[in-house]
Amino acid sequence: MKHPKILGISGWKNSGKTGLTVRLVTELVARGYKVSTIKHAHHDFDIDKVGADSFRHRQAGAHEVTIVSGTRFAIMHELRGAPEPSLEEILARIAPCDIVVIEGYKREPVPKIEARRLEAANRTPLAPTDPHIVAIAADHAVTDSPLPVFDLDDTLTIADFVVDLLELKRS
Repeated sequence: MKHPKILGISGWKNSGKTGLTVRLVTELVARGYKVSTIKHAHHDFDIDKVGADSFRHRQAGAHEVTIVSGTRFAIMHELRGAPEPSLEEILARIAPCDIVVIEGYKREPVPKIEARRLEAANRTPLAPTDPHIVAIAADHAVTDSPLPVFDLDDTLTIADFVVDLLELKRS
């Protein structure tokens, strides 16, 4: 499998990470790239509805539950006390693609764009202490950084930057 190019979107809670990720994925897909995403959650989450057959399979103790239809499939893997898998382990499980956009994973040593919003829960800049942050996307003026700064909503310019940064080639 060809190892995909990776771009991280990081920032504090309510900094605009998800909105930026969604807009960027939409634009990169429109440009012909095959894009996958990985979202890191810091809390217990569930994508399964209580009472659904697959939920009942997991409750019964299944290690992995795969739901398959003519439209999509999903594999839920229960850790059952095992440690959280590394980003590398997750990357090894996803299908081949041109780029993986990861949301969260603040500490991973991958090129990242830091999302900043005035409404964020924490407004302490990440860039000064993270050498992997390659640009900042903000909803306000940022004058204290040597990094490229983009308007948080300027998806086209950010996508151009990402294509150049990662030297993306169409598959």
